Amino acid sequence: MVKQPVSVNGVVRWKDVGLADQTQSEQKERKMVVLRHEIGDVLRDVRQRQGRTLREVSHSARVSLGYLSEVERGQKEASSELLSSICTALDVPLSHMLREVSDRVAVAEGVAVPDTVPQEFSQRYGRDLDLTDDFPQGMLSGAR
Repeated sequence: MVKQPVSVNGVVRWKDVGLADQTQSEQKERKMVVLRHEIGDVLRDVRQRQGRTLREVSHSARVSLGYLSEVERGQKEASSELLSSICTALDVPLSHMLREVSDRVAVAEGVAVPDTVPQEFSQRYGRDLDLTDDFPQGMLSGAR
């Protein structure tokens, strides 16, 4: 820790400067994660990977085209019922979509997301738990 002079209203004070200040400034620089933006991005990515239009998905989900567009752009906060309807129209389980969103939020927050189940966990429960087999091909590839 190093002391550095800081002038406040003509009065010089000494401030501790070091690693703690660096981590605080890094935390302040982090962009706030808005969940509706991440949800919209994931829904749009899935729809575009399927080569489908907003019109097709909105018709299948029984949601207005404009509202679906606003959800995808992160301008509207979709209810759980609406998200379920959109995921059904996209033929993607809601849990997989939310997992993708969770992974993206974790990356934005700087949290490490393991690609596999930790060995201690699988040993504790006495079986090999590979959750990556549960996801459709390419579902998670967009976030990494």
